[in-house]
Amino acid sequence: MASPFDDYEVDKAMRPSQGGQAFDLSAALDSLVVLHARVPDDAYTAQTLGAERLGNGIVIGENGLVLTIGYLVTEADDVTLITNDGRQVPAHVLGIDQVTGFGLLTALEPLGLPALPLGDSRLLEDGDPIILAGGGGLAHAMAGRVIARAPFAGYWEYLLKEALFTRPGHPHWSGGALIGPTGELMGVCSLQMNQQLPDGDAPLINMSVPIELLPPILDDLSKGLTAHSPRPWLGVISQEISGAVVILDVSEGGPADRAELRRGDVVLAVGGKRVASLSEFYTRLWALGPAGVVAPLRLQREDDAFDVEIRTADRSSRLRKRRLN
Repeated sequence: MASPFDDYEVDKAMRPSQGGQAFDLSAALDSLVVLHARVPDDAYTAQTLGAERLGNGIVIGENGLVLTIGYLVTEADDVTLITNDGRQVPAHVLGIDQVTGFGLLTALEPLGLPALPLGDSRLLEDGDPIILAGGGGLAHAMAGRVIARAPFAGYWEYLLKEALFTRPGHPHWSGGALIGPTGELMGVCSLQMNQQLPDGDAPLINMSVPIELLPPILDDLSKGLTAHSPRPWLGVISQEISGAVVILDVSEGGPADRAELRRGDVVLAVGGKRVASLSEFYTRLWALGPAGVVAPLRLQREDDAFDVEIRTADRSSRLRKRRLN
């Protein structure tokens, strides 16, 4: 069994077993593939996400439709899927949705793999058993549990009203499948982070995008269409610190960079409304209108508070256009 993750197997004690499962575990794991994407060195995201990206994909259609997390294939011009038996199959990126974070591909040769049925993560409760799996078979599957369903705000201008959090953390999580107790796909894994506990411990956990966000956009995504209207984008990397939104960096050439925003600037208000969290920041920014709208911000820089108006942009306009088949 060939996998680029052969040095990152899940500890045997943490792997799931067929005993007690209400579904065919082996068939479910056969729906997972390793995903290897190559991005041109001069692509916009190459500097931050790398020119070579490894992760996982999930077969969701017997016609070769594969779901993953979008950052793995953003601007990719060469994608290879590796099955559990070591076959390498080229794939084409159909679409990426900036709002949910999903990416959709189609295999360019028959995969011959079962499709993992879509579930509804809203049926999961805290403490429910799950399996988080990547390509490579049982050695790359981890038994775990749901620990929370909560909002998630990412520093890169990303917000989920509800995300799924599971424990323990998987060693190669990107694009992995969150499989529920009945063998259905409940989410696509996006991130690994630490959970801060009262005793000071900080175990690794994973954040996954709920699968019920996919069906409303699946048809558009499979046709290469924009599933959501582009949101206003500033091009800032921000962090929530002690009840304040602090800018840590700006994207070179982006709206915030052109407006001369700096590291350390604090966002006090958007459109005259105070913000104290990343969630409030994004929600109020996106409520101003479509991409291209002028965003009135009130900022604090050291001891000086001032107002600035920034013409927002469409984030995807800076990305290389995908090749057609």
